[in-house]
Amino acid sequence: MSVVLIDQQIVHYEVLGRGRPVIFLHGWVGSWRYWIPVMQAASINYRAYALDLWGFGDTAKSPAHYSLHSQAQLIDGFLEQMGIGRVALVGHGLGAVAAMLYTLRNPGVVDRVMAVGYPLEESRLHPRFKSAAPADLADWLAGKTSQAEQLRVDAEKTDPGAITQSLTGLLDEEVRGASKKMERACLLVNGQNDPGVTFPEIDALLALPEQTHGILFEQSGHFPMMDETPKFNRLLVEFLSLSSGDSPRQLQLKEEWKRRVR
Repeated sequence: MSVVLIDQQIVHYEVLGRGRPVIFLHGWVGSWRYWIPVMQAASINYRAYALDLWGFGDTAKSPAHYSLHSQAQLIDGFLEQMGIGRVALVGHGLGAVAAMLYTLRNPGVVDRVMAVGYPLEESRLHPRFKSAAPADLADWLAGKTSQAEQLRVDAEKTDPGAITQSLTGLLDEEVRGASKKMERACLLVNGQNDPGVTFPEIDALLALPEQTHGILFEQSGHFPMMDETPKFNRLLVEFLSLSSGDSPRQLQLKEEWKRRVR
């Protein structure tokens, strides 16, 4: 287990591979662990890091750090500790919100961001996130799958306050406006069968900056990286391979990846 000290508190991370850095940030359920298959695929050409955010996994349970702003600052502290100057971010749920907020504040540091299960508006996040215990959220979002058991184990390590405080932050004006002000290449990925986060309407997607693109995984729920791992990994590699500054709308995706617009 690898750790760094940020604000004199332990932050747990794991790393695979060599090359340009990519940081994976987990959601409101689970920990760094569900990123392992994706990290393995990315590590062929990239140095893949995955963190446990404040209050999750093996990172410190410190209520003073549970706001969305503090979770975004965790990214900054980690980059400083590791000596990383420019990075790609891949976030899911809570991690997606933190990644978007950090990118908005630090466009010169983040080259691109993939936001999975990102609630484009607070209303698109199911109210159950605000009331259910972490283990119950794991059962609800992952169902009776082989991956669900590990999610439940990781959920037991979660401080429920880390979830509730971050949800309060979704109403913050800066957080709400992050997607509309994005200057870096941004790929939004959602599962069509996600019970927790509703995919935005096409009109809302088209109103976003040219650098932002949305893709729907039609056979996935809340965890596209686990539900359709090979497809997700191929899409991630294509996104990371884009030339810096290119819009993800230029991706030549295979038909099975495309968001069909009728």
